[in-house]
This record gives sequence, structure tokens and C-alpha cells, in this order.
Amino acid sequence: MAEKKVSAEKKVVATAGVYDILRRPIISEKAAKLSESNGIAFEVAANATKEDVARAVEAIFNVKPTKVNIVVVKGKVKTFRGRGTGTQRTVKKAYVSLPADAKLDLSANI
Repeated sequence: MAEKKVSAEKKVVATAGVYDILRRPIISEKAAKLSESNGIAFEVAANATKEDVARAVEAIFNVKPTKVNIVVVKGKVKTFRGRGTGTQRTVKKAYVSLPADAKLDLSANI
């Protein structure tokens, strides 16, 4: 009797909620330096966790991230000429490390 092999890995499918987690890629000097070491930076939803970000990157780009770091950047208080003060928005960023053989084309999938 032949035994069937059951695959433990499930294919992650990109749904509408996955696209809400990754807001936009961050384009900065730090992100450019990160891309040299096979990483990428995203602005993510305020309630997103590391697992959510990893699942979203895998679903959208078909690449399993090796590591995800999340940083919350608090909005700065700014003063305006004669108009008082205001605050910039608070941003949650995710720095995603990818495997050495992974290539991401950001313009293709977002």
C-alpha cells in the first residue's frame, strides 16, 4: 500500500487584507544601504506584527523573509511661523531581511 506524503507547508495566498499590512516601501539612504545586504524597508499598518509582515511579504513577493525587525517612529513636534505647533504622524516601519538568492521587483507587485 502506497503512503501519501503530506506537505507541511501551506501556500500563502495574497488576499485583500495582506495588501493593507504593507503600506508602501520606504525610499531613503538607510533603505538603499539595506538593499545592498538583501533587505528592504516598508511602512506598515500600526497594528501589524512581525508575523503579519512576514506573511504579507511571502504572499505578495513569493519570498520567505529570514528576519523582520519593526520600529515605531514617533511623530515630531514642529512649530510653524505664527501658526503655533503641530505634530508629524507616527509611522511604523518594518525592516525585512531576505535570503541571499532572493530578488524583489517592487514595481511589479504593488
